[in-house]
Amino acid sequence: MKIIALSGSLRKDSFNRKLVDALPGLAPAGMEIEKVEIGNLPLYNQDLEGALPAEVQAFKAKIEAADGVIFVTPEFNRSFSGVLKNAIDWGSRPWGKNSWGGKRTITMGVSIGKIGTALAQAHLKDILLYLGMRVFGQPEVYIGPAGEVFDAQGALTSEPTKELLKNALAALAQQ
Repeated sequence: MKIIALSGSLRKDSFNRKLVDALPGLAPAGMEIEKVEIGNLPLYNQDLEGALPAEVQAFKAKIEAADGVIFVTPEFNRSFSGVLKNAIDWGSRPWGKNSWGGKRTITMGVSIGKIGTALAQAHLKDILLYLGMRVFGQPEVYIGPAGEVFDAQGALTSEPTKELLKNALAALAQQ
């Protein structure tokens, strides 16, 4: 099973990027997780739909080749990031060529706060459902405070968090 993972943060030392990096080592047997960068996508512009930029074509091809998608998002102003929304918009366009439709998906995120990224994920799930993705509600993956689950080098060290992620990935595999 081929899964792609997107981080909604472009910051090099982002906890959400570190979470994406940790996922392949926690995946169940038979699941391959590929990190897909979204920072190279141009800002969505409908004028570009007639001749999709090469970066967008490559991105849509990765989505279409995948069995599922993991969205890892920070929380900005009670929502998910603009860079993630940009990627979602490109993946759904042009009209009638939605690359997201039918894909199984899970959302997750890391925050320095105790509620993780619950509000961002709730907003994100609304959009993913609209796009026809197979979003499931359990287990929910809200990770925080980040300083208690990652060490100073950025490695995921919390055993309960690792177990939560293993269970979430196993559920994604069975969805």
